[in-house]
Amino acid sequence: MDNSRLDISEQPSAFVRGLPKAELHLHLEGAVEPETVVELARNHKQQLDLEQVRELYRYTDFTGFLLCFREITQYLQTPDDYELITYRLLQRLAAENVKHAEVYVAVGVCLWRGREFAEIFQGLERGRLRGERDFKVSLYWIFDAVRHFGPEKAMDVAKCAVQSQPCGSVIGFGIGGDERRAGPELFAEAYAYAARHGLRLTCHAGETNGPDSVWIALQTLRSERIGHGLSCWRDRELLAYLVERQVPLEISLSSNLRTGCIRALAQHPVKTYFDLGLLVTLNTDDPAMFETSISREYQIAQETFGFRDEQLKQLARNSFRASFLPEEKKREYLSLLEAAPVAQAD
Repeated sequence: MDNSRLDISEQPSAFVRGLPKAELHLHLEGAVEPETVVELARNHKQQLDLEQVRELYRYTDFTGFLLCFREITQYLQTPDDYELITYRLLQRLAAENVKHAEVYVAVGVCLWRGREFAEIFQGLERGRLRGERDFKVSLYWIFDAVRHFGPEKAMDVAKCAVQSQPCGSVIGFGIGGDERRAGPELFAEAYAYAARHGLRLTCHAGETNGPDSVWIALQTLRSERIGHGLSCWRDRELLAYLVERQVPLEISLSSNLRTGCIRALAQHPVKTYFDLGLLVTLNTDDPAMFETSISREYQIAQETFGFRDEQLKQLARNSFRASFLPEEKKREYLSLLEAAPVAQAD
C-alpha cells in the first residue's frame, strides 16, 4: 500500500486549527522541509535538486525513514543552520496555534558527525529565543540519544544535556532510533545520571518492539512519558498500569503508518487507549518527513477514529497536562484552552 497519503479532508477544520495545543513528541531535524534542505545545501556550496529531496522523503518502512533522517542531517553543519531550522519550526507551530513544544534534538547524531555541540547549541538557542519572541510559542529541548549507537554514546548525550541545563530550556533526556537493535535496559546508567541531575525522562518504546520494551522503559529507566507505545494494547496488565499511573503516551498516527509500524490506519489503537482512560497526546513526530502537521493529526483522529470535538479538546488538555511545564504555566494554558468553543455537540 501507499503509506504516504491518508484519506482525510484537505484542510483541518477551523475548530481544530483554533484549539490551543502543546506538542510533546517532535524531532527538530524531522521538521525540516525539503525546500529548507535545498537552501541549507546551497549555503554550503552544494547543489541539490528539490525533487531529489522529495524523493528521499518517499521511504516505505522504518529502516527507510531512519536512512532519510540520517541523510538530511548531513546538511546541518553550522550553528546558523540550527538557528534557521529552529526559527522556522516555531513559525510553523504558531500557525497551528501550538502554544508550547518539547522538541527532541538529535544530539547523538551531532556527536556522531563530529560537530562541536557547544557551538551548535548556541545556534539552537538563538533560533529558540528569536522564535519565542516573534511567535509567542515556548519551547523546551529534549536531548535525544540514538539507541543503536550504544550506551556509552547515550551517556555522552546525557552529559551534554546536564552541561546545557543552566540555560533553562533543556528539560529532558531520551532515546530514539531502532528498538530492534538496542533494548532500553542498556541505557539504565545514562537515565539514572540524567535523573540525578534533574532532567525529565522520556523514551521511545513499544514502537517497533512489543510491550516488554515499554515495561523496561517504565520500571528500569523510570521514564515519565512513553514515545509511541503502539504495542501496549497487547498487554492488559500494562494498560491497567498506564491508566492507574496516568503515564502519558506520545501518539503519532501518521508516523506509525508511514514507517510501516502499522499496515493500515484503522489498526491503530489510539481510540482504544483514549476510551480506556489512558493519558493520550497527539503529536507529529517528524512532520516534514511524514507530510503532516499537528492540526492534521487531530483531523485524522476525528475523521478516521470518530473523536468528537469535545474529545479533541480533551486531547489538547492532555497535551498540556503531560508536558514538563511548571504547574502554574500548565494552568495558564489550560485556562486559555477552556475558553475555546466546542463546535460539535456530544
